[in-house]
This record gives sequence, structure tokens and C-alpha cells, in this order.
Amino acid sequence: MEQILERAAKSTSDGYPPYNIEQLDSSSLRITLAVAGFMMEDLQITQEDNQLVIRGRQCEDTTQERVFLYRGIAARQFQRAFVLAEGIDVESAWLDNGLLHIDIRRPQPEMKVRRIEIIQNSASRKKTNPKVPAYRGHLAEGNRSERSGLERNIQTIEKDR
Repeated sequence: MEQILERAAKSTSDGYPPYNIEQLDSSSLRITLAVAGFMMEDLQITQEDNQLVIRGRQCEDTTQERVFLYRGIAARQFQRAFVLAEGIDVESAWLDNGLLHIDIRRPQPEMKVRRIEIIQNSASRKKTNPKVPAYRGHLAEGNRSERSGLERNIQTIEKDR
């Protein structure tokens, strides 16, 4: 979010209209521009790629003949652009007492919790030696000295697994 602040500060050289950038929480900011004298229909907010662009254009009221003795408040148009980081969304904007507020947010990725089921499968257990059943069958039929030697081999095979 700090990068947004840095980019916003570098985005324009003209100081009009003045603005504030306020951090609301870890993923939300509010940009407030002082636009006194502008009505909602005089303002336009667009998001063009990664830029938030605010334009203001006051229309001269030509229906009334007014004579100004001093004109210190000019009907001035402006354009202010803020470079937004990737993934920033503009949530809302409102005009209140000459201040234009724009809330922006970086969406937080949802934490995905996935349960992984544990299954017992003969393929996932210790691999059996296909020769072992044959040895055991042979032991029942063979002589005693042969059996003791084969039994030792079976025990060795089973220990190695």
C-alpha cells in the first residue's frame, strides 16, 4: 500500500486540487480531494488500466448576467491521476461538503483450507515381496534344514522392507 502513496505523490506536478491519502486499514485507502465549488455533475472518475483519473470541469453559468468586482474563485478545470498498483479496486466515491472521497482496496486473497483425507490402501502399505508367499509354501513341504535356511532368508527379507 505504501507504493500507492509514493506513486500518487509523483503522479502530478500541479498542486490543484489539493488532496490527502489516508490509510483506513491494512488493505484500504481513502483519497480525498478538495473540490469546493464543483458539483457532482462537474466531476468524473475513471479507472484507465492502472490509473485512477479524476477530472473536474465547471461550466460557466451564462444564463445569469453577473458582474464581478473581484473574482478570486476561478472556474478552473483539472485532471488528477493516481497510478495504482496491480489488483487495486476502486470501491466507492462520494462528494461531501466540497470534498471528494474515493475509497480504494486491495482485495485480500481468501485463505483456502482443504482437508486431505487419509486412506488405507494395500498399495500404500509396505510393498510385499511376491516371492515370500512362495517361500512359505515351500517351507511346509521342504525338509527341516532347508526350512531353517529359508526362514532366515524370509526374516532378512521382511526386516529389509
